Amino acid sequence: MPQQVVIIGGVALGPKAACRFKRLEPESNVIMLDRSPRISYGGCGIPYYVSGEVSDITGLQSTAFHMVRDPEFFRDVKDVDARPETEVVAIDRAAKTVTARHLPTGREDVIPYDKLVLAMGSSPRKLPVAGLDLPGVHTVDSLEAAESIKAAVAAGGVGSVAIIGSGFIGLEMAVAFADMWGLEVTVIELFDQVLPGVTGPALSTMARKHMEEKGVTFRLAEQLTGIEGDGKVERVVTDKGVIEAEMVIVSVGVVPNSGLAKAAGIAVSERGGVLVDEYMRTSDPDIYAGGDCVEVKNLVTGQPMYLPLGSMANRQGRVIGDNLHGGSSRFAGVVGSWCVKLFDLGVAGTGLTLAGAKRAGYDAVATHITAIDRAHFYPEHGLMSLELVAERGTRRVLGLQGVSVMGDALIGKINTVAAMLPYAPTVSDISNVEVAYSPPFAAAMDILNTVGNAADNILTGQNKGISVTEFAQLWDDAASGIHIIDCRENPQGGPLEEKHPGRWHNIPQGQLRHRLGEVPKDKPVVLMCNTGARSYEALVTLTDAGFTQVVSVEGGMAAVKAAGVDV
Repeated sequence: MPQQVVIIGGVALGPKAACRFKRLEPESNVIMLDRSPRISYGGCGIPYYVSGEVSDITGLQSTAFHMVRDPEFFRDVKDVDARPETEVVAIDRAAKTVTARHLPTGREDVIPYDKLVLAMGSSPRKLPVAGLDLPGVHTVDSLEAAESIKAAVAAGGVGSVAIIGSGFIGLEMAVAFADMWGLEVTVIELFDQVLPGVTGPALSTMARKHMEEKGVTFRLAEQLTGIEGDGKVERVVTDKGVIEAEMVIVSVGVVPNSGLAKAAGIAVSERGGVLVDEYMRTSDPDIYAGGDCVEVKNLVTGQPMYLPLGSMANRQGRVIGDNLHGGSSRFAGVVGSWCVKLFDLGVAGTGLTLAGAKRAGYDAVATHITAIDRAHFYPEHGLMSLELVAERGTRRVLGLQGVSVMGDALIGKINTVAAMLPYAPTVSDISNVEVAYSPPFAAAMDILNTVGNAADNILTGQNKGISVTEFAQLWDDAASGIHIIDCRENPQGGPLEEKHPGRWHNIPQGQLRHRLGEVPKDKPVVLMCNTGARSYEALVTLTDAGFTQVVSVEGGMAAVKAAGVDV
């Protein structure tokens, strides 16, 4: 028997659920309502429209075959009744109706449903500061906002931009302004690192240093207290000073749009996400929900999490479309995979960071390596830094993050581990995972296998590594008394020995066995090479010779330089 399905929200999950359902049940009726004037667009592409990489904003609203996904497209091609500029103001679960208000006219209609889908998305998090309503202050949450931002910059009246927040969108917008438009860009971040919560300190520092080299300024551990200007934005005020700015982008995360669901008595979590089961059903079996307005299960921790990603919304939309038709498709949960392009650098991750693992109660350790991403003899290669997080006792892998100028190659490593994480892989599984090999694409011992082996050495005590961050702290502390041995050959290690006499010592790895007398046993010895491979071998040599205060710098000088440590 034909159904009437009403979908509240028409950006990502809503259109996917609508179209999947109509393919399965063409005889049924689908009404899709959205309060915005434009529907079914790729919001994650907004920074690339602002930068000019996407020249026409309709590209964000188009299919791969260049048809704009407007109401006429949904009517004629998908047989879906799409109604933009229509806001649902109430849900009556007992009567199985929604009250929809046409925003241009104020007219209200009561629309019955057999099944209802909540795809209301999210809204930018609001900060408790004055000045957010000044002209020139923007959030990045709609195509209309994107057009306003780009028009202001293109008009030539903006020379400086302050970006509040260093998450994905904030950093992507920083790249857009600095790279395409040559603006003076300052990023203000409350935490002491960029990409807080998704990367560790070392990888975060590498990403920040790369952006600083491209002209972006960062002010970390700094809190916004106000935005000021006379008729338009002129400056931002923080707890540490004043930054002049002719435009401000506020990008401090989003919150789920769940107020409508809560008012209708649908179960919502303390954090505001609509609660759903694995079939994407809410506490009302005739109402489904997905996308940015719901909480999902973290398959690593088993706990609920909030993950507003367009890719996830589309996968959930298909599940909902199936189940509206009477299917039993499941969405088990997520491991939290992400990626971002920052100028020439790819940054990506999946699962838990070391800090996140510890907060979740795991006795975790992180292993960092920096190495060439494919066969060293192949002319086109680049360095990749990976950080693998694992639980000590069980050796279970909890997450992987990385940075590389070879962004596509990095994504391949991250996606491999992302596919494994739901099945609780161990470090040994990473060491032995089979990946495709050919010199133009990978090394015979893939870097993913290598980070697994390195983690195994750390967990068994075979290698005692320290992170780049820990090395920087020791290096900056003159009282630490560390004795650094550079295991590289003289052309690389010799100049630093001359620069730091008495502190930096160049003993190539091949000579170490014959020069043990030059190594003190009463001082902490820090071993350094280019990527960490030779310093690990040197550590084995010294440990075998009875030295006990020896550590190796994970990732070596390549990681040290990428993190901007001045040696």
